[in-house]
Amino acid sequence: MSTHAPARPSYAAVLRVPHARRAFASALTARLSYGTVSLALLLSVTRATGSYAVSGAVMSLFGATTVFLMPFRAALIDRHGPRRALLPMAALYGTLLCVLAALTWRPGAPAALIAMAAALAGACAPPLGPTMRALWAELAPEPGMLARAYSLDGVAEELLYVSGPALVGALLGFAPPASGILLSAVLIVAGTCVFVRSPGLPGPRHVSRGKRRGVVHGLLIPVAVATGAGLALSAVDLLAMAFATQHSYDTGLVPWVLGALSAGSAVGGLANGAVRWRAPARVRLCWFAAGLGLAIATGALAPGLWTLTAVMACAGAFIAPLLTTAYLLADESAAPGARTQAGAWVNTGVNAGSSTGVLLTGLLIGRVPLGVCFVLAGGVALISAVGPSAVATHRATDAPAAL
Repeated sequence: MSTHAPARPSYAAVLRVPHARRAFASALTARLSYGTVSLALLLSVTRATGSYAVSGAVMSLFGATTVFLMPFRAALIDRHGPRRALLPMAALYGTLLCVLAALTWRPGAPAALIAMAAALAGACAPPLGPTMRALWAELAPEPGMLARAYSLDGVAEELLYVSGPALVGALLGFAPPASGILLSAVLIVAGTCVFVRSPGLPGPRHVSRGKRRGVVHGLLIPVAVATGAGLALSAVDLLAMAFATQHSYDTGLVPWVLGALSAGSAVGGLANGAVRWRAPARVRLCWFAAGLGLAIATGALAPGLWTLTAVMACAGAFIAPLLTTAYLLADESAAPGARTQAGAWVNTGVNAGSSTGVLLTGLLIGRVPLGVCFVLAGGVALISAVGPSAVATHRATDAPAAL
């Protein structure tokens, strides 16, 4: 009998899983909408109202309803199934995006009406990322295959958020900014229509109240670590800009720093999926969060922008592995009928941390030395790696022994 462990499944093997390619391609088409809509909405609202304050408020409302209501929309998908729940969400979301495009096509639209449409659109945004990850768990339940599938999904999502703004930029060469909102509506509706017809989509499942409580407790670590990572990464965006200004670099070079962060994430995500890990997901998650925090804190020692770029590339190598592992741990904690909601809570943690990080970093820059800001941002990721694990261990120790 052979004692060798089975080979790690390849990314090609993941895409050869029955029904995977059609579902994944259509989900990515729909999710590209989220890569295009933010920049398109920001530019079109600014053009329509002539006010950065109004566009900032509209973006905040859109982001808040999109992020904080995501777990509740995901719960509807778990309860009613993707086929019955996703299509109405996508139709409402696409319709409201068309309303936003019509309102912002020319200057002069009432700001309150734009803000209301944006808030309603965000409230209807279909959680396609969590739904696709829940589908991966159905299509490829074997742990090695699922880890590889999540890594592929994470890297693809990273590329969507890089290519989406570039696509909007190309569109602006011959059309007004509001056309980017229309493009986002077309992508989400068309992609979702194909996705919900994919074979293999799970149906509705009931989850008992007791199992829901278990899911909430099991999500403590992945959501807390994802929130800390989101906070730290959003700080990097502003810190890179402040670093360039303080060291008299052209701020046009800052995208290279952020691009290095994304490139590092893509490489790290692919490498993470290729490694056959022996440590459990909870331990790996803490390692990745600690690595991210230490790398960001090292930015305090960078003597110049290109050194900072290299440091951020190293930091990026931990991002996709961290998020992939957080999703895996959330999936392990979830009852079969609550997988979409579990993944949505991790998404919410990342985005909530990101919103908070931008606010706090903006308040700190100029009041605290820049090196200290880098250390604080990295420290948040480190605390998120240690704190929840200590709490979970304490609860496990205090729990009564089974009789």
